[in-house]
Amino acid sequence: MNKQDVVAVVLGGPSSEAEISRVTGGAIAAALREKGYNAKEVELVPDRLIAQLHAMNAKVVFNAVHGKYGEDGRLQSILEAAGIPYTGCGVLASAVAMDKSATKRFLQSAGVATPRCLIINKREAGDLAAIRAHIMEAIGLPVVIKAATQGSSIGVTIVKEAEGIEAAIADAFTYSDNVLAEECIKGKELTVALMEEKGEVKPLPVIWIAPHSGAYDFHSKYTKGATDYHCPAPLDEATTKHVQDLALATYHVLGLSGVARVDVMLDEKGQGYVLEANTIPGMTPTSLVPKAAAAVGIAFPDLCERILLSAK
Repeated sequence: MNKQDVVAVVLGGPSSEAEISRVTGGAIAAALREKGYNAKEVELVPDRLIAQLHAMNAKVVFNAVHGKYGEDGRLQSILEAAGIPYTGCGVLASAVAMDKSATKRFLQSAGVATPRCLIINKREAGDLAAIRAHIMEAIGLPVVIKAATQGSSIGVTIVKEAEGIEAAIADAFTYSDNVLAEECIKGKELTVALMEEKGEVKPLPVIWIAPHSGAYDFHSKYTKGATDYHCPAPLDEATTKHVQDLALATYHVLGLSGVARVDVMLDEKGQGYVLEANTIPGMTPTSLVPKAAAAVGIAFPDLCERILLSAK
């Protein structure tokens, strides 16, 4: 593409992750400008976006919107209707990956290892005490209660006592109409970034996420020094391939494209379980995908350029 063409880096918006998105988008725009591109940040106001893009004569959108609109297919459908190319996954893949309950069903149907879970619908929930009993029988403790359509560990609680299940579900329902009660896998929390270039998808080095608190929650993710990141993860060759193969399978099962990140729990026996996929991963120089790219010699501005050039 012509570097003088306007690249609209869309960020922010009405999501609960808007502030994180603005950090991601600002870093991307700065990196692209460093590479000589005419990148401009655009705050997402859904009903004004297309008018804004036309007014600035944007030729392509770099999607940096986390959560609502950016990852759930809405922004993608708006841009496709307007005929504007964009980075990342398409409409359906975005919608499926954003909804953890849909992701779970896709993974289970394809035979991709993922923790056991119950999916609880708000309209059908009824008596939470009865649901608690069902969770105790089917899953046991500890159990992870999570909102189906949130990121950044928002609406997620690791429940260790049965008495806390109902409150955790009620909290998760404030974020999503579907809630997952998921088996808590003990072991290493890993993540694998995947890049698609010229039709070929390649996994980057595995990262081991080691939060000091023992839980990779919102605080551990966004508080400096609260988590250690080991890249490449200190795993043997066979285990590394096992984890990367799970991530690749997830990428293909969900129909992802561009750059994505798949989170995997590795239990104490060396079996991996896919937790979820992130279609708009954090993109600051200290975020996980850039860490993995740096491990194979891809500098942050070059990574942003590669993602931009994958827009379609």
